[in-house]
Amino acid sequence: MKRFYVLIALISLTFAAGAGAMEGMDHGSTQKGEAFVHAAMVDGIHAEFQVMDLADMNITDPEGKTHHIMVSFLKNNEKITKAAGKIKLITPSGQEQISDLKDFGSGVFAANFKIDENGKYGVICLFKDEAGPHTVKFWYEHHKM
Repeated sequence: MKRFYVLIALISLTFAAGAGAMEGMDHGSTQKGEAFVHAAMVDGIHAEFQVMDLADMNITDPEGKTHHIMVSFLKNNEKITKAAGKIKLITPSGQEQISDLKDFGSGVFAANFKIDENGKYGVICLFKDEAGPHTVKFWYEHHKM
């Protein structure tokens, strides 16, 4: 009988671990026109990021930043319009840039960064909604033209 309970406990743990892995699910990245798009699911929230060149958008940044990282969050197919957070960008050479997410309205949040090296950039977004804090991490591959 003990073996039966141990077996049930192991099966339960296996399914619980699998369900937890789904919460941090990476939906992948694509190139959409001039923008790099990354989608992920975290804590039941669908997050979609776009990395865009400010020059392609005919925008200049007074601080010399070159790229715009925009994000929107959906929970239960509804946009999250109240959130606060930061994005940390790690350059290929290991330098870090941190910027607050600015609320652009209608569930769109964004931050600007200087992206001027070829290679992989680490993007870490920490944000908080009414349910608590959440983290999304992904890589952005940048190549100067």
